[in-house]
Amino acid sequence: MSFTENRFESSDVKTRKKHKVVLTTDSPNSSELSASSVVHVAPSEKAFKVQEQKEKEREEKRLAELAEQKRKEAEEKAAVRAAIAAQRAERLEREAQEAQARAAAQAASAEPVSDDAQAVQKAPEIDYSTYKAKPLEEVQAQRKKRRFKLSLTQKKALSGWIFVLPFVIGILFIYAPIVYNSIVISLSDIELVQGGMNLTWNNFANYKWLFAADGDPYFSITIVDGIKDLLLQIPAIVIFALFMAIILNQKMTGRAAFRAIFFLPVILSTGIIDAIDTNSAFMNAIANSQGGVDDNTGAAESGGIISAMDIEQLLGGIKIGTGLVDYVVGLVNDIFNIVSRSGVQMLIFLSGLQSISPSIYESCEVEGASAWETFWKITLPMISPMILVNAIYTVIDAFTAADNRVMIYIEKTYSHLAYAHSSAMSWVYVGVVLLFILLVALIMKTVVFYQKRD
Repeated sequence: MSFTENRFESSDVKTRKKHKVVLTTDSPNSSELSASSVVHVAPSEKAFKVQEQKEKEREEKRLAELAEQKRKEAEEKAAVRAAIAAQRAERLEREAQEAQARAAAQAASAEPVSDDAQAVQKAPEIDYSTYKAKPLEEVQAQRKKRRFKLSLTQKKALSGWIFVLPFVIGILFIYAPIVYNSIVISLSDIELVQGGMNLTWNNFANYKWLFAADGDPYFSITIVDGIKDLLLQIPAIVIFALFMAIILNQKMTGRAAFRAIFFLPVILSTGIIDAIDTNSAFMNAIANSQGGVDDNTGAAESGGIISAMDIEQLLGGIKIGTGLVDYVVGLVNDIFNIVSRSGVQMLIFLSGLQSISPSIYESCEVEGASAWETFWKITLPMISPMILVNAIYTVIDAFTAADNRVMIYIEKTYSHLAYAHSSAMSWVYVGVVLLFILLVALIMKTVVFYQKRD
């Protein structure tokens, strides 16, 4: 009896069912199954083979997909190469047509030359039969179209010139003739006649008279005193404008209203409003009042806010001389002019502060930098170009202000019909202003930091 029949003769029914299930599971034909096959062929091994077969199929599928992807990439590269080759062929064809057109134009306008010259100038012949010739007018139109196509840099430059064009026109056709006439008058002797004046060249006599011993004794003194006053005002205006711009750049309620309030004096000090203020009794009362700082000269004894002696006692503990005391007294007495002339500088500083990327300040905060370090290491270098611009603007604005003592003296000289002398004074003063601007630019050039945009 076989091993299979002995297994099914067992008395335990459950055991028979169990063996039967095992036999039918391992082999579809249980009657031909041997003892060795039952022992060595287990369900786990069969499952392992099935799993291995599935992994093999997945690997083949992945390789097939990868091959298909490489094939598509190769087709795309071939299409790109074909497009580039087509463009190159089109360019060569266009260049050949242009060369043919130039050769035809040269042949039409060329003079007959000798045989030796023709042999020297003879170039290799090109077969243009494979190219389609375009009309010469079409080629020239294409060149003209490409020639007038502006780049981005050229467009920006053109926009800048369009913006300043009204100022350039005004300078050339309005101010330039006035400047020329002023120079001519300053170099001439004037003889007033009916309906005009006669000018005679005097070999710089007007300029020599300003600085001669027997000339004008007050002009040089007035210029020196005016420069001293402006040396007090210009740094104070720039520093005050920077300080207020930093404050007004902070996030706070009513920031726009505060900006308008600080810029309001700039609007009120121009045009007809300035003329009204000058002639008003209120402004005259303020100008003639004796408020402010008492400089111990008796000018402000009745209404002084603070005494110069008090400032000297305040600063005496740190061993500071009277020069700083005089400077502080002058600033406090001139606080109205400092505030009223800081509006434009404030706007320029605000635009510079708002152009600084917030990510820079965030990086400083992450690195643990304090607000003081951030100001000196980040804010001040980044707005240093604006400091230079504001310094030059403040110099020009302060030197040409109507209440400047030099301007008042020149206007007074002009009102006495001394046209030649007043013109000479004006050009000397222009030279002083330009020299002062040059010095400011040279000093600021060493500390100005320009951020590279590349």
